Amino acid sequence: MNDLLVSTEWLDRHLDDPDLRIFDATIHLPTSPGEPVGSGRVDYAKAHIPGAGFIDLVSELSDPESPFPFTRPSATRLERVLSQAGIGNQHRMVAYSSSSPMWSTRLWWLLRSAGHERVAVLDGGFSKWRAEGRPASADSCSYPEATFEPNMQESHWASKREVCDAIQDDSTCTINALPSALHTGEAEMGYARPGRIQASENVPFHLLLDPDTGAFKPISELREQFAAAGVFDRERAITYCGGGIAATLDALALTLAGHPNVAVYDGSLNEWSADPEMPMATGEA
Repeated sequence: MNDLLVSTEWLDRHLDDPDLRIFDATIHLPTSPGEPVGSGRVDYAKAHIPGAGFIDLVSELSDPESPFPFTRPSATRLERVLSQAGIGNQHRMVAYSSSSPMWSTRLWWLLRSAGHERVAVLDGGFSKWRAEGRPASADSCSYPEATFEPNMQESHWASKREVCDAIQDDSTCTINALPSALHTGEAEMGYARPGRIQASENVPFHLLLDPDTGAFKPISELREQFAAAGVFDRERAITYCGGGIAATLDALALTLAGHPNVAVYDGSLNEWSADPEMPMATGEA
């Protein structure tokens, strides 16, 4: 197990490790307007990695008081939910998803920002696991309650003000993780205004993944994609998307590629586009 990713082979060999905690973080986004976000708990009940638990990023690890979906929870909420789930500071943790890997990277980023460095993402997720014929279970699984004490790393997050300041700051590169059609404003996804944060670059999250396996592309290819956006010429990188989810996939890829100072704008376009004072751009850069 490394600091960021684990392979399906590694996890299969270590399923019985007593200090390992595995969690399914699957969420389903609406496919049409008006539909609610769907928990992956139903999928988990049908099949999951043997011994894995389930954490709901919407009902358990979001701020219920926020006007925006998926907003990161307070340290108090993190402490309670993770402790009850059986995750202690001493445990190794692997997050995975049976839908988009951005849900597992979101859980990974939440834990890393809470000071838990022994957490990794299953490369390729449950789809790769099943495609390789590895075991699955429908049995309900849980871990004994543990003690998780957060050590919040606020530098992992960027506020709306920091993102606004970064527009005129040559030391910061702001990266949009959404597909290019959303970046240019050619397509819309229900945000208050179309387009992108002014002066931001585009590195779509899906282009960081192998289309056949869903695993991350080789580090050399990740570096090439981010280098083309100029991110390695800047001291700090801030990633965003619609609601701070896909942004965590870019953040993981950037960290894999060796950038030392990465933050996620949690409010992303949900917050930014709703404020008419925040500058946006459309069209090709």
